[in-house]
Amino acid sequence: MPLFQYQAVTADGESRSGSLEGADEQTVVHQLQAKGLIPVAVEPGEKGFSITQLLNTRVGSGGLSDTRLLVFTQQLSALMQAGIALDRALDIMLEVSDDQQLLDLVQPIQDGVRRGLPLSRVLADVPESFSHFYVSMVQAAEVSGDLGNGLEQLASYLERSKHLRDQVLSALIYPIILVIVAAISLLIILTYVVPQFQTLFSDMGQALPLPTAIVIAVAEGIRAYFHWGVFVLIVALLYWRHLLTKPEFRLWWHRKRLGLWLIGGVNQRIETARFSRSLGTLVQGGVPLLSALGIARETIGNTCMAQAVDKATKSLKEGKHLAGPLQATGLFPSLALQMIQVGEETGQLESMLLKVADVYDREVSTAIQRTLSILTPVLIVGLGILIAGIIMSILVAIMSINDIPI
Repeated sequence: MPLFQYQAVTADGESRSGSLEGADEQTVVHQLQAKGLIPVAVEPGEKGFSITQLLNTRVGSGGLSDTRLLVFTQQLSALMQAGIALDRALDIMLEVSDDQQLLDLVQPIQDGVRRGLPLSRVLADVPESFSHFYVSMVQAAEVSGDLGNGLEQLASYLERSKHLRDQVLSALIYPIILVIVAAISLLIILTYVVPQFQTLFSDMGQALPLPTAIVIAVAEGIRAYFHWGVFVLIVALLYWRHLLTKPEFRLWWHRKRLGLWLIGGVNQRIETARFSRSLGTLVQGGVPLLSALGIARETIGNTCMAQAVDKATKSLKEGKHLAGPLQATGLFPSLALQMIQVGEETGQLESMLLKVADVYDREVSTAIQRTLSILTPVLIVGLGILIAGIIMSILVAIMSINDIPI
């Protein structure tokens, strides 16, 4: 069985650590609970390289990575639900954690709590690590008097959101690697292999076949202007980023992106799942609907869909329902809006929003697999044809040597 490292505390708040064998993490958790211990962290004993963890790590921002934020929330939730006071729970986290970045964050939080400040107020002073959404959830849990349960809901939200991001990133890794390897292969062929034949072709004494002439011209152009091409590409990327800072252009591009072949539908489902889970979690945590809409809007990356939420918020202030204004924009999936409408009519909006998120999480997974099943063969065949065309153009020129009169 796999070996897992664990960190736990006793009912008296004493820390314990060690290793246990189990089929999975949940099995180890049950073993610890059977021993009267409160699990704080359970991780695989042998850690390997994780590309998704690397992609999730924020470099140079000074904030927590998604993984660390999830671990912090899960640990604090587990300790508080076990009946341990907030100050003591933070103290235990400082004792058992060996992550220096997490320790550097927990220490000032504990200092603020000991000064008598609410946890939400302390977290709000670290906006680079804790978003407005996170702080609002903690504040709502404090008002309800059940911070442990609120943190558990927040941890569940973070875990599902991280899973969705990891799924998208993992799906993109293979096509990106494929394109990079193909681009490097083409550069090697055009800048090293093709020039080896130029001397031979120049002594042929006759015009080269058109495909060969085109390939040689492209190879010479890349060798002569490669640095300029890189410069132009960098300038174009910087100019594109500048254009995206303009609201009108960003709005146009985000609307256009929703209609792109293959990508548009996936993007719409991702944004719908993210918005529904954010709003549902906030409302379930006790945040008023109007305030929750304003906060959930910030989690939407598409400007057009965010503006649709703004219109829905205005309609809600006028006493109207949520689903109608969203449906009028035509930007959200019909099934999601019908489920939200049913939730409003039955008084179970928060649970229906979470169901919408679950539905579209699954649809995103299916859409990604479907997109990859189309995109990957297209890339392979297209790049194969391109490389084969270059090789054939060289072979045609070589074969034409036999036609030169002696």
